[in-house]
Amino acid sequence: IRVILMPKDTNALGTIFGGVILSYIDLAGAVEAHRHCTGRLVTVAMREVVFHQPVFVGDLVSFYTSTKRLGNTSVKVDVSVGGQQ
Repeated sequence: IRVILMPKDTNALGTIFGGVILSYIDLAGAVEAHRHCTGRLVTVAMREVVFHQPVFVGDLVSFYTSTKRLGNTSVKVDVSVGGQQ
């Protein structure tokens, strides 16, 4: 998934809210999981999120996914985030 973040996504410091990034991470993970199963999916946990640098308005942000484990009732997906100004 690739998105360009807009002014509505900014906090008081002029950077993008972390929650907006988390929302896109969740969405990207769901898209990847849907490749392997049909029906409803629910995010049970996000194990670790580390923000290395701020994201600014107009940045193009890419969310890269890979399936790590496919079980009978679960899918484990890794999501990496990259951006460019």
